[in-house]
Amino acid sequence: MSTEKVLEVLKAAGKALKAGEIAEAAQLEKKEVDKAMKKLKEEGKITSPKKCYWEPSK
Repeated sequence: MSTEKVLEVLKAAGKALKAGEIAEAAQLEKKEVDKAMKKLKEEGKITSPKKCYWEPSK
């Protein structure tokens, strides 16, 4: 599932990433990444330290 892949990429990066960077690293469409990130955000698994950047929740 793309949510798991997005979370994996964020954890591996070790820094906050933009959706486009996540899409590129995960080899997914940005639209798919946006959908996965929305779900992860609702579940509290990712947070945004600054506008347009995302990282795994601590």
